[in-house]
Amino acid sequence: MAMFILRRVGIMILTALCLTFIVFFLTNLYPNLEKLAKTQGDFRMSDEEVASYLGRNGYLQPMAVKYGQWLGVVPGFVIDDRDGVTRGQCIPPDTAPEDAPRFCGILQGDWGYSTVFREDVGVILSDKLALTGKLMFWVMLLMVPSALVLGILAGMREGSRTDRTLSTVAITTTATPEYVSGVLFIAVFASTAVGLKWFKGTATSAMDGANFENFFLPVLTIALYGMGYIARMTRASMAEVMTAQYIRTARLKGVSFPNVVMKHALRNALIAPFTVIMLQFPWLLNGVVIVETLFNYKGFGWTLVQAAGNNDIELLLGVSVISVVVVLVTQLISDIGYVYLNPRISVR
Repeated sequence: MAMFILRRVGIMILTALCLTFIVFFLTNLYPNLEKLAKTQGDFRMSDEEVASYLGRNGYLQPMAVKYGQWLGVVPGFVIDDRDGVTRGQCIPPDTAPEDAPRFCGILQGDWGYSTVFREDVGVILSDKLALTGKLMFWVMLLMVPSALVLGILAGMREGSRTDRTLSTVAITTTATPEYVSGVLFIAVFASTAVGLKWFKGTATSAMDGANFENFFLPVLTIALYGMGYIARMTRASMAEVMTAQYIRTARLKGVSFPNVVMKHALRNALIAPFTVIMLQFPWLLNGVVIVETLFNYKGFGWTLVQAAGNNDIELLLGVSVISVVVVLVTQLISDIGYVYLNPRISVR
């Protein structure tokens, strides 16, 4: 198992480097850099002034060098201005160049500076991740148990009326985009007496505390969309297990149907849904963009929209790093959990 994990970690690191380099390359193309220079300076800047700004800030170096500096494996750039002042990536204000560190990148905890929020990227991401983490917690708490129950009940008796009804519900929720169900929920709960009584205001106030009244609608919107997919996978897995030979043998020996389901079928039926559930975490992290924007909930997805819309390169790179890490870590946990749940798999 240790060698299995080490191999997976090695593949994860290589994949993370490749993906982050692709994002870094795309965000550091010259048109983006030119737009950044004009945004921070003046939109009427000449080409020479743009080149001068980019040169003073280290953007005109070779792409591989800039990527290494951003990671923190290559010494940061140092430039002597025309007025004789030494500036550099790793030289903070009011710090002598000889006292400044040589390396200052992601590996050293320096995520850069946001040109939109005027704050350190690391501080912004930690705050926004906490907000989206709270949203993800309540979504998973509502979505996963509901989806498993629906899938198990539908797969226990394949082809029955219960199966057809629950499968229809699961397909309907999956086929309804978040922006449709979200708008419907807002319209319904904002115009009815029950909605006005129980769901007041918007989800914005929920950022300051666990305000259930304002937090429930975005949670319900996201949970309904993801619940159908998990329920369908659980139903298919449960239906397949219920036709297995050992299940038939248990029934022939007189084991009651509830005991067959709980003691023999349930564990094997949850192997496939486990992988699907783990994949919901990266989807929730980046897939809540529409919902967070719709309900004005300023979490990680909302920050991604702001970074992309305002060409905030450092913040966009920070968001991409978090997204890549979450995807790879959840995939690793999924692989390890699959090995433990499925005794037929041997790790060498």
